[in-house]
Amino acid sequence: MPILLFLIDTSASMNQRTDLGTSYLDIAKGAVELFLKLRARDPASRGDRYMLVTYDEPPYCIKAGWKENHATFMSELKNLQASGLTTLGQALRSSFDLLNLNRLISGIDNYGQGRNPFFLEPSILITITDGNKLTSTASVQEELHLPLNSPLPGSELTKEPFRWDQRLFALVLRLPGVASTEPEQLGSVPTDESAITQMCEVTGGRSYCVRTQRMLNQCLESLVQKVQSGVVINFEKTGPDPLPIGEDGLMDLCRPSNSFGVPPWHSCHKLIYVRPNSKTGVPVGHWPIPESFWPEQNLPSLPPRTSHPVVRFSCVDCEPMVIDKLPFDKYELEPSPLTQYILERKSPHTCWQVFVTSSGKYNELGYPFGYLKASTTLTCVNLFVMPYNYPVLLPLLDDLFKVHKLKPNLKWRQAFDSYLKTLPPYYLLPLKKALRMMGAPNLISDNLDCGLSYSVISYLKKLSQQVVLVKTNKQKSFALRSAFPYSLV
Repeated sequence: MPILLFLIDTSASMNQRTDLGTSYLDIAKGAVELFLKLRARDPASRGDRYMLVTYDEPPYCIKAGWKENHATFMSELKNLQASGLTTLGQALRSSFDLLNLNRLISGIDNYGQGRNPFFLEPSILITITDGNKLTSTASVQEELHLPLNSPLPGSELTKEPFRWDQRLFALVLRLPGVASTEPEQLGSVPTDESAITQMCEVTGGRSYCVRTQRMLNQCLESLVQKVQSGVVINFEKTGPDPLPIGEDGLMDLCRPSNSFGVPPWHSCHKLIYVRPNSKTGVPVGHWPIPESFWPEQNLPSLPPRTSHPVVRFSCVDCEPMVIDKLPFDKYELEPSPLTQYILERKSPHTCWQVFVTSSGKYNELGYPFGYLKASTTLTCVNLFVMPYNYPVLLPLLDDLFKVHKLKPNLKWRQAFDSYLKTLPPYYLLPLKKALRMMGAPNLISDNLDCGLSYSVISYLKKLSQQVVLVKTNKQKSFALRSAFPYSLV
């Protein structure tokens, strides 16, 4: 169920008028309404949730949140007025806090236990602003700063205010007040040069510099296509570049590789699509992406994680491994310089292994947890997520079924126990589940240890209870504001 949060600039400068006599605020309202009409063409939009936030002081900035229905959203949108300051940083912080309100209760972020792409709450934040200087009661600011302190319990567990399934897009209105005599430029809409652009790109989104109504309509069409179920990942190359491949698909040792600058495919910040199951309508998966630390029983607290995991890929060609009945997860990568590079190599029968640094106990890079591979038809690149250190596990399981017929000898058991020692503890439960599906339910003990200390488990539980209280207070505050809109409550 995608969440679409509209953050509308309600600063006084939004009263400025275009050459048609329409205020920027009215254009923003019309843009939201048009977006909803365009989105309604997709049957999947029936599950959408809409939220509305403004540049007012919190908590008054939240006009439609988790509890408000679509009619309230439309009514609040219609009644917006432009009269305040351009407090973009505070408004963004309030928007992310609103989106993150339920996450600790649902356990969706799974702190310290690996990141599950299939457990997500895809959110698109669309801010509509005039891109004017950022202001506060104290000063005019050149740079965008989000308040560091959040009232939301548990916000210190993630370094950034956003999460990997939340992307920010900005429509920056630059429509002239006087009709232009220049012919309108056709083509793609450029990014804006205001402070919001960098923040958009960091989340995996982008900004649009909107100079005409036609451009605005074009942007809205583009944004509707961005409503995708997925999570953003940083893909980073580790180790040497692969050898160039010639026209015949064979290694070309004579062709020099480009040695000028860092090729863009070395580092890509892109979405992986998490498709819903065709029968249930919700994503299904088996394996996490590992944490960038090894969970110890004596760890007093969890290290804060980055919003987007850094997944390192090695360019050594490997054979893609799968065995019968062992589940794996497959995610298509959003097109990028990395996917283009892999597809141009025309090598659909080899793969590149992926790692998360510091995920293992015994080596810095960690062990492979999956691989990147071009589809057989060379139309896309997929990330296959497997059990941790799968190159060791899969041959063991193959022997268990084909050689030992589910009656392993002592040597096999010792090899399996050695493998388990390389496994982060949070992989034990999904592995036990997978083995049960394969018909080998007793290989792993029932007394599973998640690897987190008692103090960390207690802290996460306490945070969940605190969030329930914060949520209740926010709802009371909203109810009072609705009842007495002009009071100081």
